[in-house]
Amino acid sequence: MISLFDSWRDLFAQALSVKRERGEFFEFCSIINAKSGLCDRGCAFCAQAYPEKTKAPVYPLVSKEKMLEGAWKAKEDGAKRYSIVTSGKRVTEREFAAILEAVSDIVRKVDIEVDVSLGIMPDEFLDELKQVGVKRIHHNLETSERFYPNVTTKIGWREKFNFAMRVKEKGFELCCGGLFGLGENEKDIELLADALMELQPESIPLNFLIPIPGTPLGNSNRLTPLQCLKIVCYFRVRFPKSEIRICGGREYNLRELQSLAATVVDGFMVGGYLTRPGRDVSLDRQLIKDLGYRLLT
Repeated sequence: MISLFDSWRDLFAQALSVKRERGEFFEFCSIINAKSGLCDRGCAFCAQAYPEKTKAPVYPLVSKEKMLEGAWKAKEDGAKRYSIVTSGKRVTEREFAAILEAVSDIVRKVDIEVDVSLGIMPDEFLDELKQVGVKRIHHNLETSERFYPNVTTKIGWREKFNFAMRVKEKGFELCCGGLFGLGENEKDIELLADALMELQPESIPLNFLIPIPGTPLGNSNRLTPLQCLKIVCYFRVRFPKSEIRICGGREYNLRELQSLAATVVDGFMVGGYLTRPGRDVSLDRQLIKDLGYRLLT
């Protein structure tokens, strides 16, 4: 049985074997922060939950034109997938209607897969998203159920899990992962993986905390690059059939070990994160080329 207490070399060797079976391909995804800083979830790690302290950008839902512009930029960067992301527990009917129009426009005009991350949605929203061509929905669990009250008490972990399960039951692909470096221990990471085993997401994004001054976790000690690499390898081995992608905080936390992590995963998020910039996408393209992997677009 694989364990996070195994040596990083053993974990890496197992992860590399899994990736070899999956094939030498790689994929970029990109997002737009379509509604920022108006978040009611109060997550301890999030700049958008404390904009008055973190100076995170605050704005209502962007225009449909802006969402389309973001899709073209994602395509230009080499992304295969583009996700519209909004802050808050759920979107209003008016916001959803505008997003639906934008998605329909993007699907018609841009050769890119369109995903959404809109919080918890009712079944009628899911049905309408399917009708305009959305195949995958993102909804992170963040951490284990037992550790989650340290993140926020304004939305329950079980509510998030049940919504993710409903996404699968409605016939969507699920993009669902976690955020590491919140103060959780190895057992919490294993429990998160156990929960994801129940959901069997098609895509598992792995994020690493960037401590942001002004948030409750602003002074947190970050993970070491080797700890991050072990987490990446652990999820690679436990989920050989899922896409494993490294997203927020990869540059800050993995540092020079990004290239090792890239050899065992299926993708990166590129072009920046919700409130923090990423690195120049040309560096990521060069990394994938140097590894001899084929970039899927």
